[in-house]
Amino acid sequence: MGTPDFQAAPDRRSGRGLLATLVLASLLTVALALLLLPSPTVRAADGAFPVTVVDDEGTQIRLEVQPARIISLSPANTEIVFALGKGDRLVGGTDFDDHPAEAAALTDVATFSGVILEQVVELDPDLVLAAGNSFTPPDDIERLRELGYPVVVVYAPDVDGVLADIELIGAAIGAPDEATAISDAMSQQLDAIATAAAATSTTPRTYYELDWFEGATYGPAPDSFVADMVELAGGEPITTADPAVFQMPLELLIEADPEVIVLGDVKSGVCPADVAARPGWGEMTAVVNGDVRPVDDVPVTRPGPRLAQGLGSLARAIHPELDLPGLPPDPPLCEAG
Repeated sequence: MGTPDFQAAPDRRSGRGLLATLVLASLLTVALALLLLPSPTVRAADGAFPVTVVDDEGTQIRLEVQPARIISLSPANTEIVFALGKGDRLVGGTDFDDHPAEAAALTDVATFSGVILEQVVELDPDLVLAAGNSFTPPDDIERLRELGYPVVVVYAPDVDGVLADIELIGAAIGAPDEATAISDAMSQQLDAIATAAAATSTTPRTYYELDWFEGATYGPAPDSFVADMVELAGGEPITTADPAVFQMPLELLIEADPEVIVLGDVKSGVCPADVAARPGWGEMTAVVNGDVRPVDDVPVTRPGPRLAQGLGSLARAIHPELDLPGLPPDPPLCEAG
């Protein structure tokens, strides 16, 4: 479901004395530096430094020099840095990094269990790109800042936010022109796909299954990133009743009666035949008509530079009749199903 929710890992928080010493030393260094620096200024987006950026939580971060050692705490941020042509500056990433291929070789600084602070200290970054909405635990962000590391928190609640975050990261790492070029190209692709989907003049009720676990199904919450993607792809998103809840009650889904079911959990082994066999699902319009289709979830739900590819795949799943010649064909999924 996009960026994984990294939690703190208590068994990796050893060496409290060392960290306390580092915190004190870093805070003294930062305090002295702040006394010697002029007041922060926001520079034009020309790649010049120093630069002050405002992250997605409203925090101002002043970067004195162009970052040469960057740590990413989300796969989306990792992809963005590579897309900007600065992947050689990444010294640490997450154990979910899988695109491009070379991203997998980065030292894992964040895992599903948490951010490994000792590893951050060892890598000594001059910029950390964290994930908002608690995907990077707020306590870890606070600790990183206490240690003196500049932390830019990135979180896109919708598709427009992804484009803005690409430009935010571009400004922070000294690649504003590259970021503008990418966001402009993506905007054109996204608009073209949305326009093509709207031209079908149909908006089928669409349920995007994020996961199926122990008999429970999980889908998009109201006003969520995935719901925004479904709407842009020409569907009427079926969502949970609560913005903070992703589990979809079966009764609510039966009542909504999806006309299309999109399986974002195909890589977990869920295929259309499995859906048809579920108790209570057989009478849904999508199942009766055979309109249950798998997609590669990662480009759809990861807020990064492949989002147009993801929107195209989603639009084809909702509207199989769509011709999108500017996008590569989707790989076959669930062929046996």
